[in-house]
Amino acid sequence: MMGKRLLLALTLALTANQALAADTLRCGSQLISVGDRSSEVLHKCGEPVSRDLLGYKRSADRREEFQVEEWTYGPNGGMYQYLRFEGNRLVQITSKRGN
Repeated sequence: MMGKRLLLALTLALTANQALAADTLRCGSQLISVGDRSSEVLHKCGEPVSRDLLGYKRSADRREEFQVEEWTYGPNGGMYQYLRFEGNRLVQITSKRGN
């Protein structure tokens, strides 16, 4: 019984750790996180390989529009990182292996 509890606890800890990794990215010795401003990301990670304007998104109350951008970094170890900004705030970090 004790072994099953330990295994369950380790599985939950690893799952929680993986979810956190999707919300952060290491740039050299710096760490960026979802919620950071684009100026902070630029300061910590430098200029991206590309910046793509994806369009605009309306706020929940439909009174404001936010610019939506995707910045690409890499390849780093064969991986590209895609950072999505809405209204100058980092909202998503995804990684994909390059060709």
